[in-house]
Amino acid sequence: MKTSEELKELVKSTYTKVAAQSKDENAASCCGATGCSTIDTAVMAEDYSNLSGYAPEADLGLGCGLPTEFALLKEGQTVLDLGSGAGNDAFVARSVVGSTGRVIGLDFTEAMIRKARINADKLGYNNVEFRQGDIEEMPIGDNSVDVIVSNCVLNLVPDKAKAFQEMYRVMKDGGHFSVSDIVLVGPLPRSLQKQAELYAGCVSGAIQKDEYLDLVKQAGFTEVTIQREKKINLPDDLLTEYLTPEEIAALKKVNGGIYSITLFGKKAGETKSATTSETKAKTCCGPECCN
Repeated sequence: MKTSEELKELVKSTYTKVAAQSKDENAASCCGATGCSTIDTAVMAEDYSNLSGYAPEADLGLGCGLPTEFALLKEGQTVLDLGSGAGNDAFVARSVVGSTGRVIGLDFTEAMIRKARINADKLGYNNVEFRQGDIEEMPIGDNSVDVIVSNCVLNLVPDKAKAFQEMYRVMKDGGHFSVSDIVLVGPLPRSLQKQAELYAGCVSGAIQKDEYLDLVKQAGFTEVTIQREKKINLPDDLLTEYLTPEEIAALKKVNGGIYSITLFGKKAGETKSATTSETKAKTCCGPECCN
């Protein structure tokens, strides 16, 4: 079994190659929209083309949902995009938070960071920045972001509990997240889980849905809700590459499988408002505040 560091290097190496490719080329790769040609793009990837802020050059077809559509974004917010890639979700988020907001993209791969920065420069965004860093140890200050989004990335993180703890740390009180990810329901054959390339392609890195939800709650998040869920069906021609006929038959009998979910969670407390002290000054009539 690979160590956490070996898995991280595998992901970094794979996504470095992906960064150099187009969306169409990635569709046939292990980290592309079809995940090693395992998943039809109509089932796995989502269509961003009609969303405000969509930049085709930033869309590498790597997601499994539309977290920005469910993130309840508002003008002026600070948004953190985990696993920001070439900037696709970050730019869509920027179209909502506007020039008074701020978007931070965090990615593990240098090549992706370079690509995203080039795209941001082309778009003329001075309030969208991209940082290289590990989701398990984010280079982000405590209590500094209003909303976190992520698209099919957290499943690639070896220590998911640490990732959720870090999300909680950097989020403001009253903040929330909306993340799309791949989870499992029921057992997946070990031979399928062990495939390193499929791990980088978003399936074998996934954990059981119940375990995923428990880790989110253990990190301290409340109001944890599945906003969207759909089953990912793997075609027989792929399964025969990795499984024996007996394993395929057993897999099809499992009451579950591989699912794409979009999950919401909130950090308890109220986000401090700039109007709080102003309201107090208007309503307070004591000598301590009416001078």
